Amino acid sequence: MPQQPEDAPRARIRWWFLLIAVAFLAVAVFGGIRIYAAQRDAAAPDPAEATQEAEVPVEPAESIDGAWVLAEGSEAGYRVEEVLGGEDVTVVGRTEAVTGELEVSGGSVTDGEVVIDLREVRTDSAQRDEYFATRAVDTSEHPEAGFVLTGPVDLADLAESTGIMQVTAQGVLSINGVENDAEVVLDVVREQNRLTVAGAVPAVWADFDVQAPDLGFVSVEDEGALELSLVFERA
Repeated sequence: MPQQPEDAPRARIRWWFLLIAVAFLAVAVFGGIRIYAAQRDAAAPDPAEATQEAEVPVEPAESIDGAWVLAEGSEAGYRVEEVLGGEDVTVVGRTEAVTGELEVSGGSVTDGEVVIDLREVRTDSAQRDEYFATRAVDTSEHPEAGFVLTGPVDLADLAESTGIMQVTAQGVLSINGVENDAEVVLDVVREQNRLTVAGAVPAVWADFDVQAPDLGFVSVEDEGALELSLVFERA
């Protein structure tokens, strides 16, 4: 039946209510994404760094030569920038499932290796972790990432005192069964009989056949870093 003239104002009112409802829904959705992104970005752990708790002693310290192994308190993982609904979010995944060792001779690290169990890396999202472990990286086939030193690292300054020093290490980074040369700047701290090592190895995901997600509403930058926060003690 044709609409009666007196019904036209009511129809216009209904349309206005519908448009207002849609507008409010859009504001709620995008506002919610912005709030979530801001909360996640603020909650992301700071980059790994070495800290010093003790005063630098006046007397020379004990020689650092010998074998060192990873101790409790070590962790590693990745850091990437994610774009969620147009909002930037820093995503950090970490695990304590890390093993490693160093060999120091003549005040220099002559051999060193760190191995990370990628199956144990966790972020704040179980869905993200599932994607990382099954699609971004095939952890069923390549469960571990690693960094192997390929050249000496001079720690001679730590042989005479404790304190923080910065070194550059050359090595091979392996992720997803792919190996690439890598360079990492590390902060090293010696306190009593411990060495704390922290830094980040830059990585372009495509170089390691890592499939960074791009699902329209969420995407990940092409580059990130493998973060290391390691505590070594004498073997």
